[in-house]
Amino acid sequence: MTQSWSPADYQQHAAFVPALGAPMLGVLAPQAGERILDLGCGDGVLTAQIIESGAKVAGVDASPEMVAAARARGIDANVADASALTFVSEFDAVFSNAVLHWVPDADAVLRGVSRALRPGGRFVAEFGGHLNVAAISAGMRAVFKARRLPLAWPWYYPTTDEYAPKVVAAGLVVRSIALVPRPTPLPTGLDGWLRTFGGAILSGLPEADRDAIRSEIVELLRPVLCDKSGNWTADYVRLRVVALKDL
Repeated sequence: MTQSWSPADYQQHAAFVPALGAPMLGVLAPQAGERILDLGCGDGVLTAQIIESGAKVAGVDASPEMVAAARARGIDANVADASALTFVSEFDAVFSNAVLHWVPDADAVLRGVSRALRPGGRFVAEFGGHLNVAAISAGMRAVFKARRLPLAWPWYYPTTDEYAPKVVAAGLVVRSIALVPRPTPLPTGLDGWLRTFGGAILSGLPEADRDAIRSEIVELLRPVLCDKSGNWTADYVRLRVVALKDL
């Protein structure tokens, strides 16, 4: 199960991700001189906006291709596993947008975040929560079941009741946590979404089968997620969390 990322494809099909994540920068409220970790920085679009505040920002991401794109923006970015962070008391804040649902070991992520923060530091994150892309998920499962194909699920979409205790166990104090429905327009349709985000599920299949499966999923979900004008909207639900490191 492999999810690969192309910066060019991401900009084409998924530019909405940093655009819709930008309001969380207001929650982060970066200050000049602060040291901030962007956990899962991708191609650095939001990282660059944090840097504009005057903060000193380091970015990490699991994708070498996305890290290279971030570095091309002049960002201090490095390849790293979100569940194996090695920082110790280095940051005033850890920020993460649309990343943590890709990392199943939430406990390891949160322990690493807690270690990386200085006392009183803050953790501000938004990612897929319970019932995120529920219709898309049901469509994918239905098509795979009909074709009798194994399906390895790559995403972790927790409830607030599931995630909050993990935050506390890592040594953080929850300030706010909520699931927020956020219907999300897909500029290149569901096929573009599947091409961008479905690699972890489809990558092990022959290319011809991938095309056919994507088409079946699209047609199955067209009555649910596509309006009469041909505009697609994904059924996103985001989990937003703000927590502080114990003093």
